[in-house]
Amino acid sequence: MKYVLGVDIGTGSVKAVAVDLEGNSLETTQVMYGYESLKPGYHEQDADQIWTAFKACLEELLKKMTLQPIAIGLSSAMHSLVAVDEAGNALAPMMTWADARSSEIAVKLRSSAQGQAIYKVTGTPLHAMSPLCKLIWISEHEPELFLKTHKFIGIKEFIWYKIFKEFEIDHSIASCTGLFDVTGRMWYTGALSAAGITEQQLSSPVATSYQRITVEPHDGLGFLEAGIPFIIGASDGCLANLGSRAVRPGAAVMTIGTSGAVRIASTYPLPNEQAMTFSYILDEETFICGGPINNGGIALQWWLKTAVEQELKSSDYDELFHQIETVPAGSEGLIFLPYLTGERAPIWDSESCGAFFGVKLIHRKAHFSRAVLEGICYAMKDVFDAVAESAPSIDTVYINGGFTRSAVWTQLLADLTGKRLVLLETADASAIGAAFLTMKAVGELDKYPDAKHLNSKTIEPNPVRTALYSRNFSIFKKLYSSLKETMHEIS
Repeated sequence: MKYVLGVDIGTGSVKAVAVDLEGNSLETTQVMYGYESLKPGYHEQDADQIWTAFKACLEELLKKMTLQPIAIGLSSAMHSLVAVDEAGNALAPMMTWADARSSEIAVKLRSSAQGQAIYKVTGTPLHAMSPLCKLIWISEHEPELFLKTHKFIGIKEFIWYKIFKEFEIDHSIASCTGLFDVTGRMWYTGALSAAGITEQQLSSPVATSYQRITVEPHDGLGFLEAGIPFIIGASDGCLANLGSRAVRPGAAVMTIGTSGAVRIASTYPLPNEQAMTFSYILDEETFICGGPINNGGIALQWWLKTAVEQELKSSDYDELFHQIETVPAGSEGLIFLPYLTGERAPIWDSESCGAFFGVKLIHRKAHFSRAVLEGICYAMKDVFDAVAESAPSIDTVYINGGFTRSAVWTQLLADLTGKRLVLLETADASAIGAAFLTMKAVGELDKYPDAKHLNSKTIEPNPVRTALYSRNFSIFKKLYSSLKETMHEIS
């Protein structure tokens, strides 16, 4: 039986999925790791620890399979940055996407003509998550490290170098750096100048279908046979759309896990200068465009911990969703701004904060619970509307992420957005997306699979509730504008 491995190098774990040529998942393994936050705004990881987890994850999965894979494809988290020497050794801890120490730099760039020009060419929001802002921070605050670094790379490049001793970056990950011309498919001199580097200090860009062949096992990869193609792959966000079978124009995906995102496939970039949505590369024909939010499930978890005041159990979530059903749509005038950890799209404000508005004597704990859930969905609609402004049309909205386990939450999102939502029975979307891209790259697929033969569930919006939410959403939007200056003062 032929199969490929899709491997997703995430922020919290490496996950590998064996997928047969019909698209069925056969086996899965996952190896976890943590992060450190030694100072406010810092979010760092040990790149060597992730390399060790990568090898362990592959070895564990191959022990479960009787045959070697015909190819291996890679997915990875975006926006990581690690400084390395000429031998590919890390000179400092890796900065993850969540590292916020360059927030002030991002704010200055966003308000400048130079920053706007960079955004138009690169399609990457000007935010502390971007390697562009991280590079400027390193040059200003750690000049010694900046000067002695041979290459500035991401985690997938780090692992790729360990295997093949070449510094190469796929177009997808490059398009997330804020340093890459997404239409010209080359490093952008305007962004390089802003960062104070040259393209020689970055990896060589290659297509997401680019492959190298294992010549001989080395450095702990003795469990792999020689001759297996490695496909460099793409970013986890782009591949999540592919794994969700949503890469045709007009198909959007709304994801809510700890954070959240809205992504739509397009044949060209879809910039929105005000909302600063992203336009990242999946392959030679496809861009995945959209915007992320910081506060998804993490906001609900915060509220539940505050309400319960003890270690959370699954039954606490069940009780919360039951209580929410007793409260009418709109929470009787109670509105929640969910910006507990600042916010990315569409406001890009690290100093924003959460707030309840409209509190009256009639409001009970259940009202607050529903308002929190509605607030998260308002934030998702805010991004969805920004993406839809630039998109020709959106005819199908797929949903995935941990929130899909709650019928109450999915129905609320349908009502609030007014969109018919389609829930596909897919898991490990980024790793499966890497497997699909790999199959196409090695000639086992002519085109990417669609969702026609997958089990799905449709959630229809209630038009009466949608009309109510439309009115409240306009209030939600005004609240941030009215409170922004005060939020910054208190921050």
